[in-house]
Amino acid sequence: MDYHATTPMDPRILQAMTPYYLDGCSVSEVQQAVALSRARVARLIGAQADEIHFTSGATEADNLAVKGIAYANRDRGNHIITSQVEHKAVLDCCERLEQEGFEVTYLPVDPHGMVDPEAVSEAITDRTILVSLIYGNNEIGTINP
Repeated sequence: MDYHATTPMDPRILQAMTPYYLDGCSVSEVQQAVALSRARVARLIGAQADEIHFTSGATEADNLAVKGIAYANRDRGNHIITSQVEHKAVLDCCERLEQEGFEVTYLPVDPHGMVDPEAVSEAITDRTILVSLIYGNNEIGTINP
């Protein structure tokens, strides 16, 4: 099965979510379920519930993270490091940020699609505010170190 663009929903997730779609739950019931989920995720990773943000998918999450970090740290620097084979949403964000005056370094990858950790280290400057590198590539399956 090809997981390039999407992944089938885990049957356990489908079972847990079905009541919210089929049983006509009220808005407050759905809000309570989301709040409980947020609290559970926060506890699981040692965060505060208000630090957990659910998004519709990778594109929205990438936009929120990359642009959010760039804009929030603009006074500290304008340099972003990523790779030539990042998720399209990250590459699109970086291209947009370049139009706004940010400097982006696009690191090359080896024949297996891996980024050289030494190249990352060498690319970091005193103006670097973000290093965004995909860990597990959704298109070619590479797992970066």
